[in-house]
Amino acid sequence: MNTDATLPTTAASPTARQVWTRARGIALALVLLLAGAVAIAVVRSDARHGELDPRSADPYGSRAVAELLADRGVSTRVVTTLDEARAAAGPDTTLLVAVPDLLTERQQTRLHSATTGSGGRTVLVAPGGGAVERLAPGVTADPALSFDSTLAPACDLPAAQRAGSADTGGIRYVTHLEADTCYPSRRLATLLRIPDPSAKAPGDGTPGDTVVLGARDILFNNHLDEHGNASLALQLLGSRDHLVWYLPSLSDLPDPDDERSFFDLLPSGWLWGTLQLFVAAALAALWRARRLGPLVPEKLPVAIRASETVEGRARLYRKANARDRAATALRSATRTRLAPLVGVPVTQAHTPESLLPALSAHLYGAHGDGQALHTLLFGPPPGDDAALIALADQLDALEREVRRP
Repeated sequence: MNTDATLPTTAASPTARQVWTRARGIALALVLLLAGAVAIAVVRSDARHGELDPRSADPYGSRAVAELLADRGVSTRVVTTLDEARAAAGPDTTLLVAVPDLLTERQQTRLHSATTGSGGRTVLVAPGGGAVERLAPGVTADPALSFDSTLAPACDLPAAQRAGSADTGGIRYVTHLEADTCYPSRRLATLLRIPDPSAKAPGDGTPGDTVVLGARDILFNNHLDEHGNASLALQLLGSRDHLVWYLPSLSDLPDPDDERSFFDLLPSGWLWGTLQLFVAAALAALWRARRLGPLVPEKLPVAIRASETVEGRARLYRKANARDRAATALRSATRTRLAPLVGVPVTQAHTPESLLPALSAHLYGAHGDGQALHTLLFGPPPGDDAALIALADQLDALEREVRRP
């Protein structure tokens, strides 16, 4: 076996520099990915700052609507807790729920009980399936969204007739109640006005009602001047003297019994989506698996010299600090070559009781000592590289002496 005594001893564990050399590419990729994610988050947070907030002048804020309503004598007040929203419900008030899906089931039920029979108007902005069923019983949300954002009224509601086309396309709704179904998309309404005959506002006798709006676009500052968005928004929110704008926030703590688990926060369909990912991964693994049976030996495309193979294996042993395996390989190869020379079957070459007596009888001098031969051919592994090199030299000398005529 070819060994290099000039190389320093290499430990099995990699050094810190080796770890950094191997991992710096992955670390750089992670840093770039993190920087990209932060940049995207910053850009999106700037664009969506103050979304649906009547105090915000950003593109997705709603300050323009509030200013136009103020010019018409309608006051706007922002509330951030459920108790404030429930207390504000009344015949002279329009209660706008900006993000109904953020409320828990119990909060949605309590809000509905407070607005029913109040004589005021409740405007629900783009409520999802579960929220709209609790805030407006009898109304269900269609899973498929509207393909068109700008739709025509196609109903008898005066506010919709005066506004004309508007950006109401979004969530589509179905109801069996007596209601105004406006701005249809493929025969399903994106705006509903459901009257509440149980209570009427004093004065003009206007009954209380609930308006379900399928999209938020008509309330955004950057969309208010498009189509009939401004007219529709002002008529829906300006029918009463006071507008209470409910923005659910972190300060609106839910009841302890209504806390959501991790799985409740996941969007619907996550289980089916995860199953599809597992199926796709299994199919990809099956597609990439080229060896479905036992390994098949293949001829090397080029011839490799035996000395290069021996040197490569020796360097691998040295890199792993595996002197025991190197010594075992040296001794095993020597015993295999010596056994036929002294008349011992190769199958018994690694048995001391068969090989050593025949080898001792064949040798003369110091190598004829059975104990020395046992130590040389079956002894413990060397303690350092120098001892390994000495062992290789002694095995070579023993084999030359046995082969000497």
